Amino acid sequence: MFYAATRSNYESTADNIKLGIFAAIACFVCIGMLQFPDGPFVRPSKPIWRAVLSLSVLYQLFLVFLLFLNKDDARYFMTFFDSSLGVDLPERSYADACALTWDNVKNQMDIFVLAHALGWFGKALILRDYWFCWIISIAFELCEYSLQHQLNNFAECWWDHWILDVLICNWLGIVVGMKFCQYFEVKQYSWVGFRQIKSFRGKAKRAVQQFTPKDWTRYEWKTTSTPKNYFGTLILLIVFLQCELNCFYLKYILWVPPEHPLNTYRLILMFLFALPGVREVYQYLSDNNTRRLGAHAWLMIFNIMTETLICIKFAENEFPTPAPMIVKVGWSIVFTVLFVIFPLWRFTRRQPTAAAEGSAVATPLENNDVDYMDFRKTQ
Repeated sequence: MFYAATRSNYESTADNIKLGIFAAIACFVCIGMLQFPDGPFVRPSKPIWRAVLSLSVLYQLFLVFLLFLNKDDARYFMTFFDSSLGVDLPERSYADACALTWDNVKNQMDIFVLAHALGWFGKALILRDYWFCWIISIAFELCEYSLQHQLNNFAECWWDHWILDVLICNWLGIVVGMKFCQYFEVKQYSWVGFRQIKSFRGKAKRAVQQFTPKDWTRYEWKTTSTPKNYFGTLILLIVFLQCELNCFYLKYILWVPPEHPLNTYRLILMFLFALPGVREVYQYLSDNNTRRLGAHAWLMIFNIMTETLICIKFAENEFPTPAPMIVKVGWSIVFTVLFVIFPLWRFTRRQPTAAAEGSAVATPLENNDVDYMDFRKTQ
């Protein structure tokens, strides 16, 4: 109503298109806040997470549209967001000076080091598991080694890979993120009525608490307990790595500089999508009564897969250098072990029987034993 009353029919066409698209997105998000299904989170409010689901749908539609463009048109389309885009990116290598000296280390210290640690803080909040975070951290460095023949900025010094990235940035982000998880896990909340709080400071504190979780679920993935848990968590970690790699390939193929805000916007969106998405994956794997994945989880998977399809399509004639044989053989061995050898060994071998373990035959419990066990359960 405001823009219909205040904007004339002689405004700039480009401004009208941008404003119209923004208004259509806002209307769709508002409809989603009213009509979309609830997600797994309650705080700060259920409509907020319905809005996140709406944005996930819109991002998926945007990716599908981008997938049907050719590479040149896709790069030109990015200038719609910023006229400075659409220019080939200069190549930068991080492996030019690999002597472990203070000057070389200082030259690698930039804003991206802080962003790196902040990113791993967010991943710890998403996965809530030390092992998963460290597995992805090390696996991504191995992916950088394996793909440096394609992306020049994957070529880094050994100390950049393992000291600056893994042992400093990743470790700092993971530890702080897991400490936050432990804090929310044990934190006790008293959700009294807002009007019953007397002081202004108390009311302000209660208002801030609205943006903290009402409760916090500790993730216990139990990866090797069942084939469902094993393959589910394995696919989750692979999709997580896909999301990480898509970030680098998309900005390289679409000519978006690393420091451009579009990269930050995408990372924020993926963080918001992954929070409820991974929660729904965990619910599906840990609860036998949950028969299907939730909408957040499906859309998160669709978004990452569609990003990968865009990278595959636009990669034509971009990476002429073939992968080294050691990379092909190494990853073939890894996937064979993960998807064939270990599952066969873990889930098909015969479990020891009670007789083999020398267990005695169970006898019925006496009445007082039953009463005692019932008492223990109530405690």
